[in-house]
Amino acid sequence: MLYICIVIKQTLHKMFSVVLALLVLISTLSFNIDQHYCGGTLIDTAIFKKAKTCGMEMQKSSTNEDSSFMKNNCCKEEQLVVKGQDELKISFDKLTFEQHFFIASIVYTYLNLFENFEENTKPFSEYPPPLIVKSIYKLDETYLI
Repeated sequence: MLYICIVIKQTLHKMFSVVLALLVLISTLSFNIDQHYCGGTLIDTAIFKKAKTCGMEMQKSSTNEDSSFMKNNCCKEEQLVVKGQDELKISFDKLTFEQHFFIASIVYTYLNLFENFEENTKPFSEYPPPLIVKSIYKLDETYLI
């Protein structure tokens, strides 16, 4: 039973570590979402790369550069930028007084938790051990193998 509890504890510890590592990875990840609309209809969405176009983009012709009449482009590109956390390490000098006080109280409490006692006390030193009259394991014929 004790072995099962130890295995469960180790498994939960490993799973919790993996979840925390993934949380740090996801919080620092930055990416772009590109979307291509043609006439108000979503044609393609892409993450980490450029979205595919519908092929109806307005082409610039070199012969009509002087003309003032231009067609309206029916296609529209949108880009959503998701920025992750840039800095994970918080410097200690940027903390407020309350945060300094909280950290100092935790450190003080933790260090005093493991305070050494001056004398080693033995709780049963005043009482003698019981006298062994018979070997009970021989009487019951139970041997530890």
